[in-house]
Amino acid sequence: MLLEAVYHRPRLNWSYAYDETTIHLRLRAKKGDLTEVFAWAGDKYAWDATKELIPMTLFTSDSMFDYWECESVPLHRRLKYGFLLQKDNERIWMTESEFQTNRPENPNKLFEFPFINRVDVFTPPAWVKDTVFYQIFPERFANGDPSLDPENVQPWGGTPAPDNFFGGDLQGVIDHLDHLSELGITGIYFTPVFSATTNHKYDTEDYMSIDPHFGDTQTLKKLVDACHERGIRVLLDAVFNHSGRTFAPFVNVLEKGEASRYKDWFHIHRFPLEVIDGIPPYDAFAFEPMMPKLNTENPEVKEYLLKVAEYWIKEIGIDGWRLDVANEVDHEFWRDFRKVVKKANPDAYILGEIWHESAPWLEGDKFDAVMNYPFTDAVLDFFVHDSLDAEGFANSIGRQLSRYPLQASEVAFNLLDSHDTPRLLTLAGGDKKKMKLAALFQFTYMGTPCIYYGDEIGMDGGGDPDCRKCMEWNPEKQDRALFDFYRRLIDIRASHPALRTGTITFLEAASHGTKLAYERRLGDDIVIVMVNTDETAQTLRIDASESRWENVLTGDPLRADRGKLTVKLPAYGYTIIKAVI
Repeated sequence: MLLEAVYHRPRLNWSYAYDETTIHLRLRAKKGDLTEVFAWAGDKYAWDATKELIPMTLFTSDSMFDYWECESVPLHRRLKYGFLLQKDNERIWMTESEFQTNRPENPNKLFEFPFINRVDVFTPPAWVKDTVFYQIFPERFANGDPSLDPENVQPWGGTPAPDNFFGGDLQGVIDHLDHLSELGITGIYFTPVFSATTNHKYDTEDYMSIDPHFGDTQTLKKLVDACHERGIRVLLDAVFNHSGRTFAPFVNVLEKGEASRYKDWFHIHRFPLEVIDGIPPYDAFAFEPMMPKLNTENPEVKEYLLKVAEYWIKEIGIDGWRLDVANEVDHEFWRDFRKVVKKANPDAYILGEIWHESAPWLEGDKFDAVMNYPFTDAVLDFFVHDSLDAEGFANSIGRQLSRYPLQASEVAFNLLDSHDTPRLLTLAGGDKKKMKLAALFQFTYMGTPCIYYGDEIGMDGGGDPDCRKCMEWNPEKQDRALFDFYRRLIDIRASHPALRTGTITFLEAASHGTKLAYERRLGDDIVIVMVNTDETAQTLRIDASESRWENVLTGDPLRADRGKLTVKLPAYGYTIIKAVI
């Protein structure tokens, strides 16, 4: 038993309240080292009457470690606990301070979860688990009101450039909501819609007004109401890390220099504000002079931005915020942001843009979720780039699951491309078979999946600006078969709670393997997904917990033979089966 690999701490993703009555405990150990693990738990004030051994299950693994988990519903919302580790006949007890061969005589040296205070329970909005998002870049989705077009607007469908405009607007989205409803979309994430000088609008000029090329506040209200009538939630983009160069307070600093009352709204190093060798004399997003970083520790800045966050929720009824460059803003600002937003709408979704491991932002006092780029990377590496084998993929997913409390994983924002990346079809080298396999996993995994506009009808595009092409509305140029594939995935996901919130167990994920099988389970809802990422047909033979099964895609019955299911998949093939109980 390699005790040096065993790890637990009484906080974060290791010991947390899942809801107002339930505590989850986790423990890490060397992969394959332990045969059984128990939590030894009870109430510290009634130890002898309440102590019990709770079996822990192996809930996930990565390349080096196993992660064991159990849940406890303590009668009085508090828990003292240690662990019993077993490797065959070897038994070791783990306390807060040491490992020992004998059972601890009393709970004094054990770990402690002092009390489940309801106000501290991390409770993301439940609706997100059941939502399928669709990302819209407003300037490129649809031109619904040509009277709003910029003077230099170009014909729809032209070549995108960093500085050109095609006239997309909010009315264009309203005009095409039928497309989203037909697809099965239940949430829209919009990149910024507030006044700005660029086509992407990440250089905010006025946080309290809709960009005139997109419409006005009434247009946004009309759009939000129309979405809500269709059961579609609306998420707007909050660019609070930085403003634009034309933001009135920064214009005042440009004009008045050190005498400006707004100079402390920004992080200015010297005057005059002259850019030297491409580096501005103030903090900015990625050294971009047109995007000066806001000083969110300044009380006036904080008050202004928090009013912005509150206004669009209260007055327009949006359902949440996506937070741009979220990890470069101070944590205290986000704590206050959460309080304001959740007071305005306790069910609002707060989504941070962070591209890496994000545990410090997912403790219940800041964000509900982050854009799950580690998930993106793993899916692309296995299904698209062929740079990861099945075992490596399963390990990557396991590692990601181990990092966060379950409620954060259940509402993670799972994307495969966006306005910041090449499109999925282009990443797949134009191979729609690979694209479909990536999407298949996305829609059969926990978290909320997001489709980047146009992916569903076969749009391609390299990195920015090519990934920001105009949406293709000519039916003859749309891949309707691909549209139907996405629509079917969405329908299957909606029909099976296990695909949204069930456990995941990898049944086939071998080293150097191109076959993948995994089970999603929630009560009697048991779904198995099988995938072949090879150019050659392959047969999968996996353990089956039930004898009768049904092919979800065809309706055909299947039977397990002596506890085994045998399925032959064509090159780049897949299937989804469900247990018949």
